[in-house]
Amino acid sequence: MVHHIVMWNVKDEVEDKLGAMQHVKELLEALHDEVPGILSISVTINEMESSNRDIALISSFETKEALQAYQVSDGHVAAGKYVRSVLTDRACLDYEV
Repeated sequence: MVHHIVMWNVKDEVEDKLGAMQHVKELLEALHDEVPGILSISVTINEMESSNRDIALISSFETKEALQAYQVSDGHVAAGKYVRSVLTDRACLDYEV
């Protein structure tokens, strides 16, 4: 199993930050049923001031190959265009268990 965790901040110029984060959440969580090999996928919108990221994607995949397939899937590529338009400061951690 592979865990894939990605965190971002919302760009300063985004007027409706909460709306942008909710849309990212909807786009990414919808991929669960679209891409084979996803065991779980959830997006958390941060509401605690002690954190230094606004939003996080926490997902698990059956294999490294499933993660790679997810990354090039049509849905992920399309979601990525929106994500890059409103989010910044990407941090990623992938690990196998």
